Amino acid sequence: MTKKNAKKLVIVESPAKAKTINKILGKDYKVAASVGHVIDLPKSKFGVDLENGYQPQYTVIKGKNEIIKQLKKEAENASEVLLATDPDREGEAIAYLVAEKIKTVNPNIHRIEFNEITKPAVLKALENPREIDLNRVQAQQARRVMDRIVGYQVSPILWNTIYKGLSAGRVQSVALRLICEREAEIDAFTAVEYWSLTANLETNSQETFAAKLVKIGKQTLDPNKFRIGSEGEAQEHYQKLLKETYTVADIRKEKVTKKAPPPFITSTLQQDASRRFSMSTARVMSTAQKLYEGINLGDKGNVGLITYMRTDSTRISSEALHFVRKYIEERYGADYLPAKPNFYRAKKSAQDAHEAIRPTYISPEFEPQKLKPFLSAEQFKIYDLIWKRFVASQSKPAIGEKMTIDVSAGEYLFRASGEVITFPGWLAVYQLNQEENHDEDQSGLPENLPRKISKGERLALLELLLKQHFTKPPARYTESTLVKTLDKLGIGRPSTYAQIISTLLKRTYVEKEKRALLPTELGKTVNRLLVQHFPELFNVEFTAEMENELDKIEQHEASYQKTLDSFYFPFKERLEGVKGKVKEIKQSLQKPSEETCDLCGKPMVIKWGRNGQFLACSGFPECKNTKPLEEQEAPKETDEKCEKCGSPMVIKRGRFGEFMACSRYPECKNTKPITTGVPCPEDGCSGQIVQRQSRRGKIFYSCSEYPKCKFALWNRPTPRKCPKCDYPLMEEKTTRKDGFFLQCPQCKHKEMVDSLQQ
Repeated sequence: MTKKNAKKLVIVESPAKAKTINKILGKDYKVAASVGHVIDLPKSKFGVDLENGYQPQYTVIKGKNEIIKQLKKEAENASEVLLATDPDREGEAIAYLVAEKIKTVNPNIHRIEFNEITKPAVLKALENPREIDLNRVQAQQARRVMDRIVGYQVSPILWNTIYKGLSAGRVQSVALRLICEREAEIDAFTAVEYWSLTANLETNSQETFAAKLVKIGKQTLDPNKFRIGSEGEAQEHYQKLLKETYTVADIRKEKVTKKAPPPFITSTLQQDASRRFSMSTARVMSTAQKLYEGINLGDKGNVGLITYMRTDSTRISSEALHFVRKYIEERYGADYLPAKPNFYRAKKSAQDAHEAIRPTYISPEFEPQKLKPFLSAEQFKIYDLIWKRFVASQSKPAIGEKMTIDVSAGEYLFRASGEVITFPGWLAVYQLNQEENHDEDQSGLPENLPRKISKGERLALLELLLKQHFTKPPARYTESTLVKTLDKLGIGRPSTYAQIISTLLKRTYVEKEKRALLPTELGKTVNRLLVQHFPELFNVEFTAEMENELDKIEQHEASYQKTLDSFYFPFKERLEGVKGKVKEIKQSLQKPSEETCDLCGKPMVIKWGRNGQFLACSGFPECKNTKPLEEQEAPKETDEKCEKCGSPMVIKRGRFGEFMACSRYPECKNTKPITTGVPCPEDGCSGQIVQRQSRRGKIFYSCSEYPKCKFALWNRPTPRKCPKCDYPLMEEKTTRKDGFFLQCPQCKHKEMVDSLQQ
């Protein structure tokens, strides 16, 4: 029964979003948060009924019963329930599952969605409530079920052949394959020598410039095709060139137009922020989420600063175009404003559900510099980047002039070129690096080229430089370039990229070296096994095609049942065949070693166990001798001294993970766990928190005085005192929703730490 005078209940995911919307709606509405998902597939079991149409067996997430109880209580007293979860498939699925829980107390439920948390957008959404889109829900459900089938049925193959605790993922494992294949390319690469010649030349007006040799006869120099391949060959050309006459063969000037880049979509925001700020993709998305949900701007209260950050569309609303064009004209002048708005075409696979990522308010009072006091360092970086990219996207093209000078010397052709920006256009907005600045000079010519030069002019050779080079292997993926590749290939969805990369790092399939992603030995082994035994599943083309099939479910062009049938039946057949080869696969993963068993004399082999690789006797099960695998990397030096002999301690890796050992081993065999440098918080304890590893290989942190003191944490501690309850330490945590943050183990107070990155 509808309650006429009761408030309307609006349900969103996050408390921050609830706070922002509550400020907009006022007293006639109650805004509550589900705090993300409340219902999901169970963690402890498969949770999909394969015999009855792939029906998911959802359960309430641990700790969410109280939230559901509170939502039901609020719904019971409301005149109408409006589900305002995020405007994407996942948000639609959350809305559906929440509705299923509360419809018994109030069936008057509708769905609203908005791309930005502003008063006009929220009020417009309230005027256009709709039913929950079951096609969207089924598309998201199909993804979850498909991922659950792969994860829960392929992961045990890894457990039985390598060790327990590993995971396979439908999209995650394809991303791992790309990283491993790039590493294989690098390993197989053979550097090729080549030489370059550069002439330093002087004009009749005594201006100097450098020109590089680009052609010999009719052959254009290219390191991979036609090149000067040895020092001897280079010297021959060098001697000839010393005797040649250098003449200006051609001077070309051409106008260069650089069009503005489109506004950000999810993948391009991740790429640009990761490249510019060395932020992890997870951190980029977490920071953007907070800007979307709302930031406290003092007297203005909580304000959503950007539109929804999970999008593949470059579309912009007519209202936003009006305000940004007005801003450009007032801030930069009419010369920077194109006659008509710039429009950008989205890629074919784009769902185009909502707008590009842009600021919600385009006016001087919301400029990044003016909001800087209210933003953390990372929030400012991301907001500033989004603001500048959006304003740039609606500005005029940059115009430049390129000048090229060709210099002939007998059969040789040298070339010098440069470019000057004559009108900065969008570059006046979208410049973050000092070296990107292009100042006009009075001559309108590039600084590295002469101002007075004419065709046919003879030039003086001041110096001829020979330089040796070697071709370079393809670059390793960074988070930015991996996201770009996944997006280009149509693998996964941009909203999932941060989670994919985080999982690869968490599973130690991949590690970061500076910014590059390197596959570990474990990652290579997992990839080799999956690609060899599931070639059709962990395949770029197949994974991209499945994304298209999920899109078709949402568009009502394909059925849930048939899509999953077409995926599951071939997969099941392949899975059964692989299960019958587990012993054979496990055997194939063993590698011979040069060591012999000191008990029976038989050769030792390298095996995988629950704590990584180790040496085992090939005579197993008759001989069960095992020992740690010797260090394959140089031990890492530390500043600590050995308590027994005073020598430096080093970090080594053994069968049970990393530990500290005396550098004088084997003379001194002193070892100890790695200390975090954080004192134990227990009263009266003088111990330090050290890193340890559980029997199942999971890292945890406990007191060095164990078993006397049994204090322990699963997350790495920091010496930062909790500002709320004064507890002497906080622990580092990472979640999909919040990214990287510190949390107090005692009062659960959270702190975002901008100076620390994942």
